[in-house]
Amino acid sequence: MASSLLFPPNLLSLRTPSTSSTHIFFNSSPSHFQPLLTTRRRFRRPFAVAEQVTATNEAARRLYVGNIPRTLSNEELSNIVQEHGAIEKAEVMYDKYSGRSRRFAFVTMKTVEDANAVIEKLNGTEIGGREIKVNITEKPLSTLDVPLLQAEESEFIDSPHKVYVGNLAKTVTTDTLKKFFSEKGKVLSAKVSRVPGTSKSSGYGFVTFSSEEDVEAAISSFNNSLLEGQSIRVNKA
Repeated sequence: MASSLLFPPNLLSLRTPSTSSTHIFFNSSPSHFQPLLTTRRRFRRPFAVAEQVTATNEAARRLYVGNIPRTLSNEELSNIVQEHGAIEKAEVMYDKYSGRSRRFAFVTMKTVEDANAVIEKLNGTEIGGREIKVNITEKPLSTLDVPLLQAEESEFIDSPHKVYVGNLAKTVTTDTLKKFFSEKGKVLSAKVSRVPGTSKSSGYGFVTFSSEEDVEAAISSFNNSLLEGQSIRVNKA
């Protein structure tokens, strides 16, 4: 028989197609045809579930702190926040071109309870005469938003002749900002800043010009003027 060529005389081994490795052995003797079943299971660890829970927990502990003074350092921010909860990390964000503070920071707390306590105690309070905003960081970008925002960032033309535009309405886009300031000078470029990792406006932006005269004209013409229903602040960046 074919089986006698492939297997020892007394054994026939079958493997069932599954995630478990199963062997069934038969005694080939006609008078003792009894199956002996042995099973070796493969257990899969729930890595995806664990990673998802960890990511969700970290997001709930990570705070956005906006409208901070330009002179506020990581250490000073940590000292203020840690009065209301235990901190893992505090990081003030800086402009990659000028090296100046972008007037917002991220603070990761030890626990969700610490994060909630900081929001309750510090949101709407003042640091250095500025009313700060403290909340949980926004939801991540969808994959459709990423190429669009990357293109917007790469197209921005930086210049030493630049103004900061604050208190922007959430509906103001980069194109809106550029067209608005083009009325009083030669605009090189403009961009609305986004809450990092999201497509949501941070409520401020930058406009660059080709000369210092255009900067001065923009400040005198547009500071405290209305753009889409909100009074904007314009000063040198």
